[in-house]
Amino acid sequence: MKQTENKVLRTLMEYGLITLSIWVMVIGIYFFKFPNNFAFGGITGFSTVISAFTHWSPGEFTTIVNTILLIVGFLFLGRGFGIKTVYASVLMSVFLYLLEHLCPLSRPLTTEPLLELIFAILLPSVGSAILFSVGASSGGTDVIAMILKKFTSYNIGTVLLLVDVAAVIMAYFVFGPETGLFSTLGLLAKSLVIDDVIENINLCKCFSIICDDPTPICEYIIHGLNRSATVYEAQGAFTHHKKTVILTTMKRSQALKLRNYIRNVEPSAFILISNSSEIIGKGFMTN
Repeated sequence: MKQTENKVLRTLMEYGLITLSIWVMVIGIYFFKFPNNFAFGGITGFSTVISAFTHWSPGEFTTIVNTILLIVGFLFLGRGFGIKTVYASVLMSVFLYLLEHLCPLSRPLTTEPLLELIFAILLPSVGSAILFSVGASSGGTDVIAMILKKFTSYNIGTVLLLVDVAAVIMAYFVFGPETGLFSTLGLLAKSLVIDDVIENINLCKCFSIICDDPTPICEYIIHGLNRSATVYEAQGAFTHHKKTVILTTMKRSQALKLRNYIRNVEPSAFILISNSSEIIGKGFMTN
């Protein structure tokens, strides 16, 4: 019963994070990307270019293409097509539709395109990073990537990059060199920002604690922080005294508590603390 409750709570938290991340992405796309015609970032990048030739708004084009890609995804991937991705893609279309009707924009919010470019990169990048952390995506070109991965041997990263580059090149001809250059800058910065945000979201602290008495430290790790540890015996190279080494990994907020606790119970303990952005195992990520 408890396991079922925990699973339901975890699912609710994941979908809550997906909803939040999509809302953050949509704010960046609708208020900063679309009004300035920044043409980078998959389907939403292409939508700014296509809307210049059609009666569709960028939001409408994004919704149409995402819907088509969802259908294609179901046809080619079947049950392998993640429900989280479907939920995120539909939610993005709904949010864009609501903003277009509740808060229509005829021009950019400010007269500073560089400032708006920063938010057009930062907000969708943060949203994408949160999605990736819960095993979801916003659909769009990610669906194409899933299909290519399953049925071809193409380098997916190269294919998706070519899609982005094509949209940016089109921006030069449709909107002029200024918008094209801003779009190029956005394309170059996007992947760097996403990678950096993902690393910071997943960042954990790894401890190597060399001490004389491991008992109070291990008890605090297990009962106080609800973590586990690995313990093994060691010997000092100079003194030849027996030592105990404790290996443990935890979130940053817990790491501060452990460091302060060790300082109090055994000030002479030698502590090595390192960062890790990817840990696979029980209590962290799973394969």
